[in-house]
Amino acid sequence: MKINFTETVLRDANQSLIATRMPFSDFEGILKTMDKAGYYSLECWGGAIFDSCLRFLNEDPWERLRKIKKACPNTKLQMLLRGQNILGYKHYPDDVVRLFVKKSVENGIDIIRIFDALNDIRNIEVAVDETLKNGAHASGTICFTISPIHNLESNVKLAKDMETLGVNSICVKDMAGIMGPQDAYDLVKALKENVKVPIVVHTHSTTGLGILALQKAVEAGADVIDTAISSFSGGTSQPPTETLAYALRQEAYEVDLDDKVLKQINDYFKPILAKSLESGLLNPLVMGTETDALVYQIPGGMLSNLVSQLTAQNKLDKLDEVLAETPKVRKDLGYPPLVTPMSQMVGVQAAGNVLSGQRYKNISSEIKSYVRGEYGKPPGDIDSELKKLILNGEEPITGRYADLLKPGLPAARAYLGKRAKSDEDVLSYIAFPPQAEAFFDKRDEKEKHTYAYTIEKLDD
Repeated sequence: MKINFTETVLRDANQSLIATRMPFSDFEGILKTMDKAGYYSLECWGGAIFDSCLRFLNEDPWERLRKIKKACPNTKLQMLLRGQNILGYKHYPDDVVRLFVKKSVENGIDIIRIFDALNDIRNIEVAVDETLKNGAHASGTICFTISPIHNLESNVKLAKDMETLGVNSICVKDMAGIMGPQDAYDLVKALKENVKVPIVVHTHSTTGLGILALQKAVEAGADVIDTAISSFSGGTSQPPTETLAYALRQEAYEVDLDDKVLKQINDYFKPILAKSLESGLLNPLVMGTETDALVYQIPGGMLSNLVSQLTAQNKLDKLDEVLAETPKVRKDLGYPPLVTPMSQMVGVQAAGNVLSGQRYKNISSEIKSYVRGEYGKPPGDIDSELKKLILNGEEPITGRYADLLKPGLPAARAYLGKRAKSDEDVLSYIAFPPQAEAFFDKRDEKEKHTYAYTIEKLDD
């Protein structure tokens, strides 16, 4: 049996370890080599990449994608899409979701892994439909979590519902590395028995279970696994590519990866990791094994960002308290899976509860929107006192929230006018307005300087 590998170093691995701060210039020189490794796909876009490009790296995320595509014509490019949230932290109108998907495919994406933070299938329908219309691969995603209300039966039902939507594959997404080997085996086996599409498994090494989970998932019939090149593996990142390839070959599985090319890739990324560690961008805390995550279920990207945020406020000493508060907030909210944007929302609220010294003294606007029903149907019951505090007698939304939203493209286009040079610019602005506008200003200023310099040289 052949096992395919998706390499995550260009997205989730660097998001989990260094908060998505790897600029394109850092990995540009290895892309053509990565294209020769034999990967099933390169996960290189989506998630926090878009936000980080605009907010921290002064890069056009669309241009980054086009450059990767040009350098890697032989390998499928993959992205992570938050369903109706696209890449932001709230729900967007259907016209925005459809154009975003369309432009993602046009700019180089082949596979779109689509999930909803609440596993509310209504929130992935439009994205799946548009992905299929544009000829790309739609991978429906189960956000794996452990709670009193999540079980094997509910996951299988979700998979069947996604197959009915027409997805090309189903991904089990274990954001926090809490899926044990038996969990992985049982779930993949059940999925293979109940759906016909290929099964992909994504996990993290946070708790030390990652390698075991992937090995058992393969033994149960998984078709694709997510791994990270070894220098960027482990800790809150994915299990190592080379190690899994070696282990699975010993079990007589067919692995098409080129080991010599993998070594070149790993050698290339080693100094990048060392530089990140030296600069402080990589905190050693996220490189270790943290079995407490089996309790608080915080995913890798969330943990690295939480460490970064507390460090910036000189409150890193409060990390253990925040981690202990996280599952309490999650329970109050009806056990949502801790995946973006819910992971950030729960984490921020937990931190606020700890730092203010009083639970729910300050409630974030996102949590209020969630309780109102703007993110979809909560998996379980929200704490009655919290609901009462937020709703103040109002009834929550029970339908699909996007159905209540006006089209988002006309107003954005009208506001930006000529500042938007393309539909991609419009989408960047809709997803992250302040960051996109700041980027546009810097881009315009750079173009003015370039034009002035060109005129000056012509005059010479």
